[in-house]
Amino acid sequence: MLEVIKNAWALLLGMLLLMIGNGLQGSLLGVRGGDAGFSAGVIAIVMSGYFAGFLIASQVVANMIKRVGHVRVFAALGSFISAALILFPALEHPVAWTLFRFVIGFCFCGVYVTAESWLNNTSSNETRGQTLSAYMIVQMAGIIIGQALLVVPDATGWLLFVIPSVLVSISFAPILLSISPTPAFDSTKPMTLRELYKVSPLGMVGMFLLGGIFSAQFGMSAVYATQVGLTLGQISIFISSFYVGAMLMQYPLGWMSDRMDRRWLITVVAAVGGGASLVGIVSGDWFVVLLGAAFLIGGCSNPLYALLIAYTNDFLSHDDMASASAGLLFVNGLGAIAGPLVIGWTMDVFGAQGFFGLIALLLFGISAYGLFRMTQRPSPTVEDTIIYAPISPSSTPVALEVAQEYAIEVAEEEQAQEDSN
Repeated sequence: MLEVIKNAWALLLGMLLLMIGNGLQGSLLGVRGGDAGFSAGVIAIVMSGYFAGFLIASQVVANMIKRVGHVRVFAALGSFISAALILFPALEHPVAWTLFRFVIGFCFCGVYVTAESWLNNTSSNETRGQTLSAYMIVQMAGIIIGQALLVVPDATGWLLFVIPSVLVSISFAPILLSISPTPAFDSTKPMTLRELYKVSPLGMVGMFLLGGIFSAQFGMSAVYATQVGLTLGQISIFISSFYVGAMLMQYPLGWMSDRMDRRWLITVVAAVGGGASLVGIVSGDWFVVLLGAAFLIGGCSNPLYALLIAYTNDFLSHDDMASASAGLLFVNGLGAIAGPLVIGWTMDVFGAQGFFGLIALLLFGISAYGLFRMTQRPSPTVEDTIIYAPISPSSTPVALEVAQEYAIEVAEEEQAQEDSN
């Protein structure tokens, strides 16, 4: 890990600053939208704009990089992010905010793709797994730190929008001053939805439902916290709990997934997360209980992303893994767009607790479908499974392909050792 940090510290620092800015703006809009009188349904439309932009960018950014190069794409998209962030308080209108969120989602995806390709270029076969781990930790840490900035006094109403704009702008310096342009990469054509479902029904259905869960956490948790009357300090801690849980539970669950039937693990983990969501509904004024529920939901739902990818890989040849991952990313993106819209409508109809209610429904849905799939075909043996690679739901196709390369390399090394014995 020290070697990874030494070789890629500038990239990791730049990504940390980007994630701080992104984590802050997502929560800030939920709080400020409530102050501006936007309903949960309206804020949900605003939040879904980010995921729509992110999904579209994941399909087109590779062609942009091929045409003009990594550096130009990175600098241009970063400039748009900074501009959009400081325009939010100037135009407090749902249509404008939705457009800005779309632009930010599109540009952040492009920036992540570019930075991740550089990060992959700095890693070797021996350090790729550690690089993935360091990258995921930086992503989660950045979002957590971003929540802490919510409590910064902002008498003018502009400061908390200026801070992420400045952080994003500063993040370019260590990245652009420390790297050289990398060759343009080829984008992977995703599997069709029919092919993907045929390979792994649980992987496809689970990723769609998980997209809604993740976007609810990232986009609507601040809206829920505002509606139940939490203070800014409490909102900051509450949202951070999701990501602290995600960061701490990723590796224990990954270790378990390489040693047991993954389908059972997916089913149990989703059920535990669903149970924690029910606790969130009845937590009432018990803030500590609310934090525990958020910790478990984040700790269960975020690792499910990598678990579902690993489980899908167990039924694929090495050559098909990249295209399957691209398909899973697309399905997850569709769920992420729908998630805030459905949860916003639920909160408008049933009140703030509709936030936890829908998350519970989605997690129990994954668990129930996992149980159903157990009756349809047997799981691969532990010896035949592909290694679990830590990956965040906010990653782009580049990070997914790096994770797949790592899994394939480990599998090939294990096969070579078995053949030599």
